Amino acid sequence: MNKTDLINGMAENAGITKAAAKKALDSLLVDIEGSLQKGNRVSLVGFGSWSVSRRSAREGRNPQTGKTIQIKAKNVVKFKAGSDLSGAVN
Repeated sequence: MNKTDLINGMAENAGITKAAAKKALDSLLVDIEGSLQKGNRVSLVGFGSWSVSRRSAREGRNPQTGKTIQIKAKNVVKFKAGSDLSGAVN
């Protein structure tokens, strides 16, 4: 499923226009992104939660040359599925 499929499904399930569904989805994504940028955790009970964690700098290896390289530290987004979502797919 891609973003267009999700918008179409939202519009059909909610009985709203595709434009309204796109606006709602975009708003949701902006709010989640903004909260994660501030370092906050976003939790939708039953569905899951997003959080940001710090991945420290480490040494890696170029698979083509075998040469050792330095990988910079960075923030990564993690998602943990909630119980309802996990139950729905199992």
